[in-house]
Amino acid sequence: MSELAEGLAIVLRREWIYLWYYFTVQLEQIAPYWVFGMVLGSVISVFGKARIHSLFQALNGKKPGILGVIPASLLGIASPLCMYGTIPIAASFSQKGMRDDLLAAFMMSSILLNPQLIIYSGALGQKALVIRCVSCFLCGTGAGLFVRFFFRDKPFFNFSGFEERAGRDTDPNPALRFLKNLGRNVRATGGYFFLGVLLSALFQRYVPADRFAALFGRQEGFGVLMAATLGVPLYACGGGTIPLLQQWLLSGMSMGGASAFMLTGPATKITNLGALKIVLGGKHFVYYLAFVIVFAMGTGRVVNWGLW
Repeated sequence: MSELAEGLAIVLRREWIYLWYYFTVQLEQIAPYWVFGMVLGSVISVFGKARIHSLFQALNGKKPGILGVIPASLLGIASPLCMYGTIPIAASFSQKGMRDDLLAAFMMSSILLNPQLIIYSGALGQKALVIRCVSCFLCGTGAGLFVRFFFRDKPFFNFSGFEERAGRDTDPNPALRFLKNLGRNVRATGGYFFLGVLLSALFQRYVPADRFAALFGRQEGFGVLMAATLGVPLYACGGGTIPLLQQWLLSGMSMGGASAFMLTGPATKITNLGALKIVLGGKHFVYYLAFVIVFAMGTGRVVNWGLW
């Protein structure tokens, strides 16, 4: 009995050493992107958010026509707010007469990407970063065009009950405003980030790379579908999914599958869906989900076909 216990202890100690090794290697690779992303996000949130939103508001006065969805989508990516911060801002813009197609482009891009997540995604390599940025921009632009063409004469959003909340970055000292914002960023993302690193270590240790590649790499169409589906339950925080995505790509996930996951994940994040269901209503909410899934699947296939 003692020999069995001793043997079990040796096995557990060995597994712990392996996991700790994978964890520390992954942490060393990803942590600089996480730290820099949080710093950049706080800088933009404290010192640049008002400027971004004023530029977006100015779009309505310039009457840019159909091309207005392009800068609206870009400004949505630049905005550092989460969805629960974006909706009250969008409600305020809507009350001032902002067109729904511009709001759709801004909100869609804001859901999918922000300055912090751009920095985080640098850990995935240049190709994945470019694909993520371009696909999120196109998805936001496409959402704006969808609303413009199919809902030109009727409202798409219902912002009743939403009011712009007072900002929390109100300390008169700029340095303290920045530090407080950075602290909130750390608290909001830190747990998910370290959980993502741990899950990637477990994945690297216990999931055979050849089987994973067979499921998500070689069967390209089915792999894209599976990756897009995985985005629904697994996506909780952008920083937390980067370590997993890095390991999945190394283990054989196709770039198309990764691109589909990077679109459906944030778009179907539970907290985002809860907020969107309120402002879209049942029918428009179904349109939103169908648009995201179709766009993600199409993007994944285009990437895998080598057309991107």
